[in-house]
Amino acid sequence: MAEMNFGGVVENVVTREEFPLEKAREVLKNETIAVIGYGVQGPGQALNLRDNGFNVIIGQRKGGKTWDKAIADGWVPGETLFDIEEAAKKGTIIQYLLSDAAQIEVWPRLKPYLTAGKALYFSHGFGITYKERTGIIPPADIDVILVAPKGSGTSLRRMFLEGRGLNSSYAIFQDATGRAFERTVSLGIGVGSGYLFETNFKREVYSDLTGERGTLMGAIQGILLAQYEVLRENGHSPSEAFNETVEELTQSLMPLFAEKGMDWMYANCSTTAQRGALDWMTPFHDATKPVFAKLYSEVANGNEAQRSIDTNSKPDYREKLEEELKALRESEMWRTGAVVRKLRPENN
Repeated sequence: MAEMNFGGVVENVVTREEFPLEKAREVLKNETIAVIGYGVQGPGQALNLRDNGFNVIIGQRKGGKTWDKAIADGWVPGETLFDIEEAAKKGTIIQYLLSDAAQIEVWPRLKPYLTAGKALYFSHGFGITYKERTGIIPPADIDVILVAPKGSGTSLRRMFLEGRGLNSSYAIFQDATGRAFERTVSLGIGVGSGYLFETNFKREVYSDLTGERGTLMGAIQGILLAQYEVLRENGHSPSEAFNETVEELTQSLMPLFAEKGMDWMYANCSTTAQRGALDWMTPFHDATKPVFAKLYSEVANGNEAQRSIDTNSKPDYREKLEEELKALRESEMWRTGAVVRKLRPENN
């Protein structure tokens, strides 16, 4: 573990240089990693671990689309692909990568297989942080650990195949074996992390829920839609409004932002753009910070978690969710986006 200075604040991080893949393989050479769930995070983490030379099996409900997806990805029923209980029984490390709602539902079936010395691994602090609401209370004689890649499983896999890494946080909730740290870091390296930064389960879920509802998904959609609507209401065509709102952001400016930071991206734009950005960032900051403060408060007091639990537990949840997603998908802005993407040179 190394200390790194982030803008004057010192944090503990683990890099692939100080904890190489060979060391991670040695630490986990006698472990069987059972990945429970093959939906969002499961495929990326499982495939990266397999390609990195770890002993991985999948636990998934038989007969569904994700079971078929696992077979298509090369997992073999009866050899590396099992139902959830069988995989949990065989695994010494249980990667619990079901959705938060599914974790609550499956927990009573999983818990009997969490025998002494095993490790229970999460990529989200939700189930443990809100354990009074979820009922996910692990036995005392197992390790309870977390590695949370800062992106989707799709991004984790894509960056791995490109030879890059996606940064991850790591945390240890319970160290029953004395090996929790080395197990955690080895798994973090194995799934393809760029570097690992230290957190705890509570901080992970608070920041994650705030980020998803904020700049990563909720806020960005709200801001993009607001600007698109203002342009359309003032006579701009759908194509012009979309290009000025979304396409230039994602295709031109965000790559610069990702490469060297916002300051560098500003420096590589016109002086007119720089002046306007500097003048307007403060009004946007002042307008949105109270919303972010309210959002964080709702996450911290458990209200946001309870809303998710209540909504996701309804029998018609998936149907209602699909209706909302369909409305988003079929909005003018995103129908325009589908056309614009087809017109990109790489698609012609």
